[in-house]
Amino acid sequence: MNPEDPPRYRVHPSPIGDILIVTTADGIVTLHPFDGPLHAEIERVALQLRALPVPAEAGDGGGEAFEAAAAQLDEYFDGDRERFDLPLDWRLVRGFTRAALEAVCDIPYGETASYGEVAIAAGIPRAARAVGTACATTPFSVVVPVHRVVRADGSLGEYGGRPEVKRFLIDLEQGPEIPAAPHPADEVTAPQ
Repeated sequence: MNPEDPPRYRVHPSPIGDILIVTTADGIVTLHPFDGPLHAEIERVALQLRALPVPAEAGDGGGEAFEAAAAQLDEYFDGDRERFDLPLDWRLVRGFTRAALEAVCDIPYGETASYGEVAIAAGIPRAARAVGTACATTPFSVVVPVHRVVRADGSLGEYGGRPEVKRFLIDLEQGPEIPAAPHPADEVTAPQ
């Protein structure tokens, strides 16, 4: 993939739904589960990148990033991977948002941290709300483990409007068994 090549995308199935993976010459620029039609997600990403992602074909440049992401996601969901090692293109993330998301990457597998704790780790102790915004707007779900960030009282909070997915990911990491895939209709309760 050359710097002037358009971004490329693939969709990878997972227990939390289809995951859109978009790459550039610099790495994975966005990786997140999505609901709704693919074209709407592609349009949203195109607006952010100011370039229309095109479907990745066999033999395209950047295929290694897709293959690595797919393999690592599968290993994670199988319970065999605790940390992702993928080339990330951070162009959609700037300033404190990036610092917050990099701090999130330091939360150990199977553990959680509060928005305030992440703000402290990112260097601005009073920026808990900004950490929440960073987590809500991250282009890198799952591989940057924003699901590990919880409210100060220990309750989960949202996860892109899908708290059942956040619960699933936390259970996946903390439980001895692989949990069943989440369903939006499932009742979600706060931890006791």
